[in-house]
Amino acid sequence: MNKKIKKILKKKKKSKIVCLTAYSKKIASILDKYCDLVLVGDSLGSVLYNYKSTKEVTLETMINHSKSVRLGVQNSIMIVDMPYNTYRTPKEALKNVKLVMKETRCDGVKLEGGKKIIPIVKNLVKNKIPVMGHVGILPQTDKKFFFKGKQQKESERILNDTALLEKAGVFSIVLECIETKLSKQITEKIKIPTIGIGSSSNCDGQVLVIDDLIGMSESKFKFVKKYADVSKVIDTAVKKYKAEVQKKQFPKAKHSFKN
Repeated sequence: MNKKIKKILKKKKKSKIVCLTAYSKKIASILDKYCDLVLVGDSLGSVLYNYKSTKEVTLETMINHSKSVRLGVQNSIMIVDMPYNTYRTPKEALKNVKLVMKETRCDGVKLEGGKKIIPIVKNLVKNKIPVMGHVGILPQTDKKFFFKGKQQKESERILNDTALLEKAGVFSIVLECIETKLSKQITEKIKIPTIGIGSSSNCDGQVLVIDDLIGMSESKFKFVKKYADVSKVIDTAVKKYKAEVQKKQFPKAKHSFKN
């Protein structure tokens, strides 16, 4: 098993796991100084391409962005989201995951789903590929985004899914928008780390989309916290640039070339 993944496993119930998404080298190199895990999320579909859903994200797009992120990640674990319809069968999943691993040199992949994908997860793990699970809201397939765990039957299903995923060999599980008590119950029940997004501080770690964190998105999700307003910084810089160009203050002699 990857040494970095072993390190993550040891954090269970000891120290919180820090995770963020990245889609390019520059951002990844900053995150690498602070994060335990950097996720190349298929959220890039909405963040960068304005897609209506992550279903439109292709394998090629994920690979290209992951190659860039890899250049900026040296210390953190780098995990890549497998996009929609790239892991429908064990055979298809293995073929596509091997391609992702080869092209991006990532440390593992993330798959959405529970009981339905267990044969797929088992086959990947059998082939020594680190897999991260993802339950709760599943952006690739859910049509409506409501938090999970309201009903007893739903809670039992999610609990069972996490147990099955752990048994299948995933090294951690993302819990997306899962009710507070249920996220605590899951985290206490399974021996592998849980990474929460909108699932309370009961999880072993947290993940957010980097653009939400730095104020570069218009996300209004309850679980998002904006730690900076980078869009305002860019606005100020561009406004100043425009003024200097119009007033012939830029470029100056030091920005020009002479024989």
